[in-house]
Amino acid sequence: MNIPIYLDYAATTPVDPSVAEAMSRYLTADGIFANPASRSHMSGWLAEQAVENARRQVADLIQADPREIVWTSGATEADNLALTGFMRANRARGRHLVTSCIEHKAVVDTALALETEGFEITWLTPEADGRVTPEQLQQALRDDTILVSLMAVNNELGSRNELAALAEVIHARGAVFHVDGAQAAGKIELDVKTSDIDLLSLSAHKVYGPKGIGALYVRRSPDIRLEPLIHGGGHERGMRSGTLPTHQIVGMGEAFALAGQCLESDQAHIKALQQRFLQGLEGLEELHCNTDTRTSVPHILNLAFDGVDGEALLMALRGLAISTGSACNSASVEPSYVLKGIGVPRARALASLRFSFGRHTSEEDIDTAAAELRQAVTGLRG
Repeated sequence: MNIPIYLDYAATTPVDPSVAEAMSRYLTADGIFANPASRSHMSGWLAEQAVENARRQVADLIQADPREIVWTSGATEADNLALTGFMRANRARGRHLVTSCIEHKAVVDTALALETEGFEITWLTPEADGRVTPEQLQQALRDDTILVSLMAVNNELGSRNELAALAEVIHARGAVFHVDGAQAAGKIELDVKTSDIDLLSLSAHKVYGPKGIGALYVRRSPDIRLEPLIHGGGHERGMRSGTLPTHQIVGMGEAFALAGQCLESDQAHIKALQQRFLQGLEGLEELHCNTDTRTSVPHILNLAFDGVDGEALLMALRGLAISTGSACNSASVEPSYVLKGIGVPRARALASLRFSFGRHTSEEDIDTAAAELRQAVTGLRG
């Protein structure tokens, strides 16, 4: 079977071999498989030591204190804990949440659920480049606004918000700033201190780590109070109960440590790939770039091919593993809500595909993909 060229790194990444090797030492009887909460014997202590080492590795990538890292099952749970946990715990201060209409579904759907509990949501419409401006945010804030949730990097466009500028506006009004950093970790420098972030959601499987594990950064000073969503043992400073999956946590720690080491080389490699891909498509008529490459990360590129149905094009590109948008929305035949949210016309949104590049993408992959894409678009238009 011919394996397609993988250009869907925004959906998930392969686990790095060094990460898989580290994880394997915490699974079987000849390894450290004990429950890290079992502190009555050496095996439990060793497992806990591995968990705490990984906590430090994750914290180091975002310039945080390891005590500020709360393990979750992924960024989706981290987003839920940040929004629901904070709004419920602080409802006496206010009931207003501000977010944008192009956030990941983990934020959008959580905000909609909070509306059913009596909280009020303001939905910001980003600029055409997919970014929220401080001026937009300033106009949306109210005296009862207690939380703002905006992503660092959009998962369909690659657009990058100016976090420090947004945080300044938020904190001037006494609100708390949550950032979905799932697509940002390992792609850009993330510093919770200089960006003045209060809550930050993270995922392992977007950074060459395993699926099923993530984390929420929760600022300790000033202390951020969250109401837990999962009860049963009071793990993770009482914010997230449950037996910790040592092997997955070790995998996330190793992946984040590797991301810090490879950040500059990954950025340079992927920027070169993006430019090469666009050069390979030069001259293709009615090609529109939904991603503003001037203000976005190079890892994600959203392109529209006017006059071609996106689903038909996707089926024609059998040699490529790509998507029409977020993996969480891949079953939908409706145009991307993210593209609609930045004002892309319906017909163009339906003609759009997302290409995302990663550490293991080669120049040969890019050249082959560009050639196959040109041929498919030309054939469908013909």
